Amino acid sequence: MVSSAYSSSAQSSGVRVYLVTGATGAIGKAIARQLAAKPNSEVVLVCRDGDKAQRAVREIIAATGNEAVRFELADLSEHLEIRGLAERWTGPLHALINNAACTPRTRQETSEGIEMQFATNVLGYFRLIDAFADTLKASAPARVVNVASYWAGGLDLNDLEFTRRRYDSDSAYRQSKQADRMLSAAFSERLLPYRIAVNACHPGDVNSKLSNDLGFGGHETPDHGAETPVWLATDPAGQQHSGRYYEHKHEVVCSYSRDREAVDALYRVCSNYSIR
Repeated sequence: MVSSAYSSSAQSSGVRVYLVTGATGAIGKAIARQLAAKPNSEVVLVCRDGDKAQRAVREIIAATGNEAVRFELADLSEHLEIRGLAERWTGPLHALINNAACTPRTRQETSEGIEMQFATNVLGYFRLIDAFADTLKASAPARVVNVASYWAGGLDLNDLEFTRRRYDSDSAYRQSKQADRMLSAAFSERLLPYRIAVNACHPGDVNSKLSNDLGFGGHETPDHGAETPVWLATDPAGQQHSGRYYEHKHEVVCSYSRDREAVDALYRVCSNYSIR
């Protein structure tokens, strides 16, 4: 982990460093581009495919004129790759935007033997926040933005990997987005004393590979979908409030996050996965 020694100089430079996952997808790339267009921003894209990552970086630099855009390769369904990403990170991180997600039509498992949607959409968020916690603390005030969804529900704490239930991509996705909203509340309680705000949001109904894999279209543009995550990552409101859930830049009461017993149980389950 990174020590707190650099935090004061990083803050005085005025540069804000953002890490965006799933940054070659429709919404992720729009988030990264909008962040790169902000003054004094440095944006790091986390991607699985090197060719796509290079193209995305070139597109964003060309669109914004900001040369401080680069990428890191990591498969966020794999714990070792997340740990490797955090270990090779140097310098501050002011905002982590968890956006990466997958929705395979059939049940798949990672090399760790974990169901793919749960590993990527839930454990990926959990493990990234955990791995970068010390870096975020040293960079505080800092933020975590978890891209979740209004399309959430059906979480079964006793069958998170669909080993008992019949696997259904839509059900697995809805469960994962409920979990993301709940984990935002769990991490908010733990990180708020360190001046790290953790919030979740619905990005909008964007026509993307993910939405198409789920059998939906989407009537909103990627730029529209990026607005709320970028707002939470950059607007003062995103630092002033924590543990909240937003849609279209407005707070929406999240009943899932208010179930403290379930929130704590999910956090414990994810913690146990991460110490395997």
